[in-house]
Amino acid sequence: MNYDILKKNFEKHGFHTAYFETGEKAVSYIKEMVKGKAVALGGSVTLQEIKLNEALDGECALTWHWLEPGAETLKKAKQAEVYICSANGVSETGEIVNIDGTGNRVSMTIYGPQKVYYLVGRNKISPDMHSALMRAKNVAAPKNALRLNRKTPCAANGGDRCYDCDSPERICRATVIQDRPCNGMEAEVVFINEDLGY
Repeated sequence: MNYDILKKNFEKHGFHTAYFETGEKAVSYIKEMVKGKAVALGGSVTLQEIKLNEALDGECALTWHWLEPGAETLKKAKQAEVYICSANGVSETGEIVNIDGTGNRVSMTIYGPQKVYYLVGRNKISPDMHSALMRAKNVAAPKNALRLNRKTPCAANGGDRCYDCDSPERICRATVIQDRPCNGMEAEVVFINEDLGY
């Protein structure tokens, strides 16, 4: 991971950036940044792997639909001051790609909270926007469909790639490519020098 290139390109696009060698150090940083605030977490294997929810327990007003599934939790998340998620793909040129089935995660990254943090492992980084999009479609989304036991061709084939299916259980329903923080919002990409999530 060449953080100097990432920092230059993301900051040129208006994102703040931070870099940590380990998920543990990134968690300590986030814990300090969000102390006492209303925080919502997006669905993320990365956040699960670094045990962010456990670290934030008691430090802030935390909402996460992976702990309390249901529409009420998703509605409550919309009131958060801070939203924390990961990304399905990130380009060295300064773009973030996320794909959603319900839309709660992508919508929160572009409208609502005062600040969004993206926690991104080195495995999510691609050279350019096109390759980041292809990574999101052919690596992250199929693995998430497999994890969720969806009846889709990608899950049936072990999460190998996207088949651009028309399955009712398709999770690829909204794709957001963010190349600038939206007006009125602040966004920070926290790069972690570990392989995390899908």
